[in-house]
Amino acid sequence: MYKLVFFVPESHLEPVKQAVFDAGGGRIGNYDRCCWQVLGQGQFRPLAGSQPFLGCTGELEQVAEWRVELVCEDVEVPAMIAALRRAHPYEEPAFDLWRLENL
Repeated sequence: MYKLVFFVPESHLEPVKQAVFDAGGGRIGNYDRCCWQVLGQGQFRPLAGSQPFLGCTGELEQVAEWRVELVCEDVEVPAMIAALRRAHPYEEPAFDLWRLENL
């Protein structure tokens, strides 16, 4: 299994979660659409050549973003990451993917 953690602005929280769930993420036993989420603040500065969804090139941007965590089976990782990239509004969505031990 893997754990996916991604960051998304509130405007796209539900559509991105839905896309990841539809790709197989968030299943634990006899439950689906399982995740944990918390609101925080992200920051970034778009560099030359970027096409930012928020902010302006060369200027530091701070924005409220949701951190969403969920698990998925190994075989679902490629489809889940592809769905995340398609549904996410950012040119470069920030996410972590961790392999989990099965104890």
